[in-house]
Amino acid sequence: MFFLEFKDRMFNLACFSIYQIFAWRPDFDPNNLTRWVKKGYLIRLKKGFYTFPEYKSKPDYSLYFANRIYKPSYISLHTALAFYGMIPEAVVQITSVTALKTISFTNDFGGYSYYSLKEQLMFGYELKPMADQRTIQFATPEKALLDLLYLYSFYNSEQELKELRLDENYLREDFNMDLLLEYSSRFRSKALDKRIKKLFNTYYL
Repeated sequence: MFFLEFKDRMFNLACFSIYQIFAWRPDFDPNNLTRWVKKGYLIRLKKGFYTFPEYKSKPDYSLYFANRIYKPSYISLHTALAFYGMIPEAVVQITSVTALKTISFTNDFGGYSYYSLKEQLMFGYELKPMADQRTIQFATPEKALLDLLYLYSFYNSEQELKELRLDENYLREDFNMDLLLEYSSRFRSKALDKRIKKLFNTYYL
């Protein structure tokens, strides 16, 4: 009976932490969580974070959880580029950037990888609406590409940049080059500036 009361209290949070449980019930026994995960009543997203299996069938929650289980972070890099249709590949892991240390998690919703950026470089993202009136923090296309060029130093040749297979129509019609250059100036990185020039040469921008 207690699980039903617990579920009624926690379900609408979608993703909840052990601290939120203790705020509700200071005397809560954490061993309940271990038992409920084993029974399939709950899914463990990472240490201290849980959800309910019903969310596996709901759209966008794997992305929403990426923001929630490791904060501050926003979705960027390959996942964001694929979301915008800038690269053709389906992305297996959900990639984010964070002001915390680089880390990865795997759970029933997939693989989550977080790459560390300096706190002052945590900008250039926006809130994307999703189901249930929730939002997801997503890099803009321009910031996603900059994060990629900055964090993946091997994108320093025309050959490597060609293998990204960026959609040239998107770059010419939908991509904001002025915003890219504005954002890049905030990185203050000569190496990044060189990669951007290589990018322009590779895709004739």
